[in-house]
Amino acid sequence: MTDISSYMRVADAFQDEGFAPKPDYARGDSDVRRAVTQHYLEAVDWTDPAHVGRACRAFERLLAELAPGTAELRRFHDSLRRDGCTVDPATGWITPPADPTPLRSLAALVDASGIQEQLDRIQRTIIDDPALAIGSAKELIESTAKAVLTECGRHVNDKDDLPALARAAQETLGLHPSSCSPGPDGSDAVRKILGAVTTIAIGLGELRNRGYGTGHGAAGPRVGLHPRHAHLAVNAAVTWCQLLLDTLADPDAPWHKTP
Repeated sequence: MTDISSYMRVADAFQDEGFAPKPDYARGDSDVRRAVTQHYLEAVDWTDPAHVGRACRAFERLLAELAPGTAELRRFHDSLRRDGCTVDPATGWITPPADPTPLRSLAALVDASGIQEQLDRIQRTIIDDPALAIGSAKELIESTAKAVLTECGRHVNDKDDLPALARAAQETLGLHPSSCSPGPDGSDAVRKILGAVTTIAIGLGELRNRGYGTGHGAAGPRVGLHPRHAHLAVNAAVTWCQLLLDTLADPDAPWHKTP
């Protein structure tokens, strides 16, 4: 960007998106354009999706001067795609990645490190390595099930396979279709949904075991595996994990009242 834009254009692009240069950033660069750009980049909170979206709009504006197909633009767009962004080849519009792992209840866990490890791996691999993302989605459910059982003081059998772990965790929280709970949790509608949720763990285990996910050596190339399959597996795993973690953290959930 600094090769093609004046420092005033850089400032305008970021200011129009609501960014102010970070005043306490040490310049350390004799090139004014690079220094000004870095002042604004330092003002972006890269952990905030809203900030990232606004920064991407500034990037779009500054990169619009590059002719489509140039090596510099192609490298930059490839980098964005590896980080999960979508780049429209016709317009150059950049769509930041939706967080594929929106687990909100991790803070309530005594130890969320096993879950966080899988989330981090999924974030890095969901575009470039679908097989690893699928394997990590299966392990995400395993880690979540073990965390739930541990938090509830239940024994964790490391020899249990994924369906057994998932069932034990769901039964502990009263989330298995066979559970009898008062209120909406015990309604036929919720029990049908829980039946579908139960099959997520089974399906992910089968998908991984058939060679489409890491964890078992593949007999040959994983033909036909694409990022959309990784998104399917990850989104399904997140749905399962979110349900269990939210129920674990809910002080009014029926499982708290079960002796």
